[in-house]
Amino acid sequence: MAVRPLDYRQAFEMAPVGLVVSHRRVMIDCNEQVCDMFRTSRELMMGQSFQILYPSADEFERLGRRIAPIMGAHGLYSDNRIMKRANGEMFWCHVMGRAFNREDPHEGGVWSFEDLSALRPVRAELTAREREVAAHLLEGMTSKEIGRGLGISHRTVEIYRTRLMRKYGADSSAELVQKLLAGGSSLDIVLGPDDI
Repeated sequence: MAVRPLDYRQAFEMAPVGLVVSHRRVMIDCNEQVCDMFRTSRELMMGQSFQILYPSADEFERLGRRIAPIMGAHGLYSDNRIMKRANGEMFWCHVMGRAFNREDPHEGGVWSFEDLSALRPVRAELTAREREVAAHLLEGMTSKEIGRGLGISHRTVEIYRTRLMRKYGADSSAELVQKLLAGGSSLDIVLGPDDI
């Protein structure tokens, strides 16, 4: 039986997750799965900063600063976070990346994106910090660990946790985590910045 040579381009296109190749946090190649996930086209993604996939420019900058030392130390980075589709819809996404050069993690890399919205829909409008705190709560981090990771005090983290509990109608941190995992309460909660 003859073995067909592996077509790496076809493997990239047929991957069951969204894939992006980056250089200096700019998308230089992607597969169709990531375009479908973010509700855009390859032509509109190529040459663009990853910033267009984030809910805010601030989150893009803060996460970039947090990713670099982790990728520098391990060559890999992984988290669950809220991302933004081209139509403005927010959704939970599992993101993994590998740096081509650990000495300069943002120089280039390959990133995978997995849409978690079917398992964990976003049911409340959250601020950038609330999204970050929620993501860390789902990782099982304490307020002190979250504070260290985000460069804020643990008391500030507790304020964000309280706001999240109010928005999700949770009476405890454990219930909040359950509601975040389940996508929130049975009611869609949409609060604007003035409600915070």
